[in-house]
Amino acid sequence: MKLVHLNSVKKLPRLVFVLGGAASGKSEFAEKLTRASDLTPIYVATGRVWDDEQKKRVGIHQSRRDAAWQTVEAPVELAAVVAAGQPNQALLVDCATMWLTNLRMDDLPIPPALETLLEALAKSAAPIVIVSNEVGQGIVPENAMARAFREHQGRCNIALADQADVVVHVVAGLPMLLKGELG
Repeated sequence: MKLVHLNSVKKLPRLVFVLGGAASGKSEFAEKLTRASDLTPIYVATGRVWDDEQKKRVGIHQSRRDAAWQTVEAPVELAAVVAAGQPNQALLVDCATMWLTNLRMDDLPIPPALETLLEALAKSAAPIVIVSNEVGQGIVPENAMARAFREHQGRCNIALADQADVVVHVVAGLPMLLKGELG
């Protein structure tokens, strides 16, 4: 593995998958990577505000983005937003984990939604950076719902990594290249 240096990025690949643990620095890296392109940055927000802690977290993310960013909310209909991406835009999807959470909370079937998203990612005219949480490196959850979610998230991450041109794993704010090249 090698560390990623954003100053060497000249062109954003078609699909970049940024993976890491909670509060690892993955979103901040993805924002900087998206802004390194000369394209219009589109922040595709998948999170819903469930409580005050989530509201604060969303506020932190918003405070890092300048006026150049456009924001599109896509808590469930992510594939439609991705499919509508234009060649002059760079889409940052933050994040796949919140999208899966929303599907689960709305009692929507995850496998067909993931398949639709993967098709949209393959067809989008815009380069895309998609962020996701690595949830499989912790303890085995004690309840069936959490174990099922962990399984869905793991399958989602595998599918996204497989389809991505570039995969970056962020640990402690350090972006490490797992697949492909940025440059």
